[in-house]
Amino acid sequence: MLLQTQALTFEVLNQRYGERYKWMVLLIVGLGTIAGVLCTSSFNVAVPALTHAFHLGQDHVQWAMTAFLAAMTIGMLPAAWWLERFGLRRIFMAALWLLIAASVAGFYAQTFVQVVIARLLQGVAAGVLQPLGIMALMRLFPPHIQGRASGILIVGIAFTPAIAPSISGWLLDQFGWHAIFLLGVPFALLALVSAEVWLPAPRQKQVPLFDWPGLGWLSAATIGLIEFVSSLHHSGVVAIWTWGYGILTVVSLICYIRHAHRLPHAIIQLHLFSKPTFSRGTFVAFAYGFGLFASTYLIPVFLQNAMAFSATDAGLLLLPSGIALVLTIPLAGRMADKFSPRRITLAGLAIFGASFLVFVVVATRVQYWEIVAATVVGRIGLGLILPALNLATLHEMEPQHLGQSSVVVSYARQLGGVVGVTLMAVFMEWREQVWGAVAPGVFQAYAQGFLLLSVVFVLAILVAIGMKDAKR
Repeated sequence: MLLQTQALTFEVLNQRYGERYKWMVLLIVGLGTIAGVLCTSSFNVAVPALTHAFHLGQDHVQWAMTAFLAAMTIGMLPAAWWLERFGLRRIFMAALWLLIAASVAGFYAQTFVQVVIARLLQGVAAGVLQPLGIMALMRLFPPHIQGRASGILIVGIAFTPAIAPSISGWLLDQFGWHAIFLLGVPFALLALVSAEVWLPAPRQKQVPLFDWPGLGWLSAATIGLIEFVSSLHHSGVVAIWTWGYGILTVVSLICYIRHAHRLPHAIIQLHLFSKPTFSRGTFVAFAYGFGLFASTYLIPVFLQNAMAFSATDAGLLLLPSGIALVLTIPLAGRMADKFSPRRITLAGLAIFGASFLVFVVVATRVQYWEIVAATVVGRIGLGLILPALNLATLHEMEPQHLGQSSVVVSYARQLGGVVGVTLMAVFMEWREQVWGAVAPGVFQAYAQGFLLLSVVFVLAILVAIGMKDAKR
């Protein structure tokens, strides 16, 4: 099919394709989001190869990971303004072009600095892409099918992290670490061609000037928080760098709050948090991101360090839970259309948090089948949360605020994930120093790590109880 020389309007495309057009848009945006998620979850396996290739320690190689996570988190912040100013088609395609260019640059990188720069640009592109799916969903779909649409959008995104490490490992073994940069490119190219053909031309719209000072203060606060928890990991709580990053975070956040009170079109408007359901949902999103990313880190490490599984055996053990997640999400999406998204979110939080108690209660004598059962149950809970949380959080927001609100929820979830992984690593190092790194002490240390995750989800449940249901 030849690419069209001029984009058609939404009205023309909607009339041409009818009811299926909004599903086509959702699929296209979903493909682009998968490309970004692949860049997010595929790089961990390359850390040992990079340490060998550039003769660096693992602490230096972590800069490639930190640069990506910081850039991705910050890249989410201006996404709502860019969407209003340039339209979905332009911002989506620009992010894809940046992702492809950064991936190719990383493939040809000759120095570690070039690797870090490529990862930073990949992170910006992935951060812009991530909230676009929920923005499009909330604007295109009527409330009675938003749950089903959310399930379809999320199922591919959720399954991608489960298969990305395996594919990345194969690419690494066959072609070297350079090839991992190209993992998301096929999806990005397919999304780019589809967007060129089927995404509508942007409408002309007047928008306020971009809030550059607000972006600066929030970026400084974000970088400060990420570096604060990273410094806890490698320098300890009493290090001057740790305190410096903590002060930077607090000061930047205070400055942004003062700035946002004076500017009606701040990059994140503070009046959004006056709605209790949204403010509570944002906290739940942070706690959910904390628990999800921390557990994704903790379970494989527990299987290898405490249970003496190989990396391959640990991956095979977790495969049934990945299948359970993929099967649960579409069903949970349909449930969110028929029942209360808030209650589905509560049920998912309770199930996900309770699944860690198996490792707490029987950590020293846990059996193979118990691990499989616990991880499957946990992923069922996760599958319930994914489609319902955004719907439960955003239902009371006015249409003109959906863009910013979606960005805030995505930002909170991603920031929670970054904090969760790092704090869990710090916590486990501390507990292993107390209990020892060999049996039986190591099992007690990991039991306390899983107990911490359960406590986080209990806090999320207590906050989520106060959210209000949407009026159907």
